[in-house]
Parts: sequence; structure tokens; C-alpha cells
Amino acid sequence: MTSILSQYLMRTIILTTVLVLVVLLALAGLFEFIGELDDTQGSYQTPRVILYVALRLPNLAFEMLPVAALIGSLLGLGAIASNSEIIVMRSAGLSITRLSGMVSVAGLVMLIFTGLVGEFIGPPLDLYARNMRMEARYEKGDARLGKETWVKDGPVYLHLERVNSEFEFGSIYMFRFNDDYELAAIAKAENSGLDPDDNWILENLRETRFERGGVQVVESSVAVESFEVNAELLGSSLAKPLSLSARGLLVYIDYLKRNNLDADLYESELWYRASRTTTVLIMPILALAFVFGSIRTGGTGGRLMVGVIIGLAYYLGSETLANSGQVFNLNPALVNWLPTLALCMVTLIALSRVR
Repeated sequence: MTSILSQYLMRTIILTTVLVLVVLLALAGLFEFIGELDDTQGSYQTPRVILYVALRLPNLAFEMLPVAALIGSLLGLGAIASNSEIIVMRSAGLSITRLSGMVSVAGLVMLIFTGLVGEFIGPPLDLYARNMRMEARYEKGDARLGKETWVKDGPVYLHLERVNSEFEFGSIYMFRFNDDYELAAIAKAENSGLDPDDNWILENLRETRFERGGVQVVESSVAVESFEVNAELLGSSLAKPLSLSARGLLVYIDYLKRNNLDADLYESELWYRASRTTTVLIMPILALAFVFGSIRTGGTGGRLMVGVIIGLAYYLGSETLANSGQVFNLNPALVNWLPTLALCMVTLIALSRVR
């Protein structure tokens, strides 16, 4: 009997959550589409805009799943409570703790789904969408296509003037420093790129070395350098944090810390994903606490309003704290987990008040 009730609750919660998520994604996709229409250029016209928005939907779904889970759980459990089915379950001997465990099964399923979307589906599609958008706007043959960037490899700083999806960099400048942080050499290569073994191939390299006895100039038509920065790390440096998988974030954070560079932005994104994924598990339990109150006798509109208010408060609170943490240099883990911990406390307090 318990397994049947658990499956019934899980099916109800997941179904209503999916319906809510579809509505939220439709609205978010519409706003995204309207915003992109102002940036049409080159071959990036309405069909490409639609494709771009469609590819970004998984990342948008990841961001909206906690709110969708709360509203969906409130609507699903509220409908069950309105039919007095939860009262019957309580009369049959099911405790609040047992019911919480049942609805948490639905939360666990949604948590797994959220984790898969946030790790394997959303980031790679988002990265592809942004590269497609850039290539369509500036055309593949445009010499400007690509991004310039700075990377650090121990005592060497590299300035790449143009990095495209094939990892062809155009001109590259290298600045080498000694152990006393004094400039030891400056070099420029007219063209550069990475070979399949992640070796740096530098063409028409001209290096000026500053030595105690004077200045030495070394020229080479082709030079091969080996840096720690490979294609994966370079791609991570060019991508937005939300376009990286959790593994990519961990690898890049490790690289930044080993080179004494600021990793707060990427750490914040990593903890943000972890906390947001965990929140999906909490939302059905929080909704269960509310359906025992006055909301049980209210209509769908009342339940929807409660879900929207709590969801907006959580979303705005988490976004504000995450941005404030970067501005005021606060601990990324603390500021990103604080809203989730607050939500846990609200859930425990609300459940403790249920009779």
C-alpha cells in the first residue's frame, strides 16, 4: 500500500512540475527571443535566433527547476488535499515524517534529472549556441572572428589576439618573468595554434631576452612550446561559467588557483549549481507543509500565488546573494548555500507546526 501511495504522490508531483516548467520555459524563451531580435546581424537572423533560444532552453530549465518544483508540488499536493486524500492518508496511520519521505522520492527523481541537465545537457548546448551565434553574426570567413584573451602559465603570460573554435590564435604575445617577478623576455609570433598533442606551434617567432649583459634577440620561423594551458583549459577561459560542466569548472578552478589567479567567479557558479540542484529535493517537502494549512481549503489560484511568492523570494534572494558575494568578496560556498539552508529551516519549522 505504501509503495502505491508513494508512486501516486510522485506521479502527481512530477506531472504538475513538468506542466509548470513548460509554461515557465515558454515565457523565458519568449523573452529571450525578443531580446535577441535586437542583436540580429549578418546571417544571424530570425531562424538562427529561434535555434539559439531553443539550444539555451536546457540551461534555462536548470535555473527554473527549483521554482517549478515548488509551484508544481503545491498545485499537485494541493489538489490531492482539496479532495481530502491526504486526510485519509493521515487517518490510515501515515505520519508527517512518512509522508515527507514519500514526497521526497519525487524530489529525488527531479534532483537526478536536474543534475543530469545541469552537467551533461545544458552547458554543452549553451556553449554551442553562443559559438553559433558569434559565427553567424560575424560570418566564418571574417578575420575578426574569435576572442582575444589572456592566460597565465606559471611565469609566462600569454596574450592571444584571436581565438576561434579551431584554436587558431593569430598573433600571440608572450611575457616571461623570472623568480624575482622581473621581466625576462618578450616574444611575438605572427601566427600560432595548438596541434593534436596540445603543443603550441608558433610561426615567425621573434623573442627579445633581457639579460644581465644586455639584450638578445632570437628569431625562429617555427617554434614549438609546451605550456600547461591546453585546448580544454583555453576553451574554459573563453567560455562563460554557465557554459562549463561541473568537471570543467573544477579543472579550471584548480588551474586558476595553481597560478594564483582569482577563481571566485567559477567557484560561485559551481556552488550555485550544487545548491540549486539540492533545493529541488526540498521543494516538495516544503509544499507538503503548506497543504496542511489554510491553503488546503483554498483554490488553485491561492496555491499558485503562494508558490510564486516563495519561488520569487528564493530566486531573488539567491541571485542577490551570489552577486553580492562577488562584489564584496564573500565566501562563494556560504553565499550560495545560504538560501538553501534558509529554505531547509523554513521547511522544518512549517512541518513542526503541523498537527
